[in-house]
Amino acid sequence: MSPVEAHPADRNFYWFNAVLSSGALALLAWLLLFHRGAGAAGTDLSFMPALNACLNALSASLLLGGFIAIKRKNAQVHRYLMVSAFVSSALFLVGYLAYHYLHGDTKYAGSGAGRTIYLSILASHILLSVAVVPLALSALWFAFRRSFQQHKKVTRVLWPIWMYVSVTGVLIYFLLRSSYHQ
Repeated sequence: MSPVEAHPADRNFYWFNAVLSSGALALLAWLLLFHRGAGAAGTDLSFMPALNACLNALSASLLLGGFIAIKRKNAQVHRYLMVSAFVSSALFLVGYLAYHYLHGDTKYAGSGAGRTIYLSILASHILLSVAVVPLALSALWFAFRRSFQQHKKVTRVLWPIWMYVSVTGVLIYFLLRSSYHQ
């Protein structure tokens, strides 16, 4: 099969990826733009932002470890670290969705330059995070299929975006938290 010919299973995967990614994006958009929190009685997820920051930090660490492992040609360690990064990011997404469903959005309490910096980082974080789900699923798919040339093409774009989103996720947590303690 030449590099330009698609594997027969790719078409089904592309549809699955498009539907899942679009659904996740639509749910996030609804939660962030329209939903104001369900406020379920007796349910306190106030610990979730800190846990989500930890999951983002873990994802960034695993991504860095996976990058180092593949540069050292240790494919098995790379595989374990990257699957773990995916799981960590997936757990983050579940926690993020649950928190925002119950508690709604948290506004930055500061003003001035701090607010401008926060909103700039948040905007870039949100815009780039949209690409992580479909790219990460594609990278996993191509690795699973052992289509390493396609995997490599995807990950050259994915890795810096995913790393940026993971690191800025932690930074956003601390900036938001510090805005309430000024």
